[in-house]
Amino acid sequence: MTLSLSTAVIADRLQALTRAIDGGSGPGVLNIYDGTRPATGEAVTTQNKLVAYPFADPSAGSISGTTLTLLISGAAQLALKTGIASWARIVDSAGTFVADMDVGVGKEVVPLVEGVPNSQLYEGGEVSVSVATLVEA
Repeated sequence: MTLSLSTAVIADRLQALTRAIDGGSGPGVLNIYDGTRPATGEAVTTQNKLVAYPFADPSAGSISGTTLTLLISGAAQLALKTGIASWARIVDSAGTFVADMDVGVGKEVVPLVEGVPNSQLYEGGEVSVSVATLVEA
């Protein structure tokens, strides 16, 4: 059996996500990692954090139907390590798990290197993510 939700219910769920990101005393963070994505909410172990982006505070740019656009604060960030970006974790300002997602061309988060979508990141290189768009079906 498949659960189908109304657009209004989906919008409420996406708004709840922004409340979780904005929880705490400052902006949430989008951390991008290499390696295998752990089970939902499980600890990061052997994966390397490649880059971290603070969200705007508040994080919600807009909700349109079943699409949430999150705002990233500031300009490009420098990659912390060299690696292939494969997944991302959103945490609130206290570092509490909010969500995991895939990274790469055609995925929920697309890193840009010199303005071009690219999952290969190099330590010290500039990496951009202007917005993160999540679609709930």
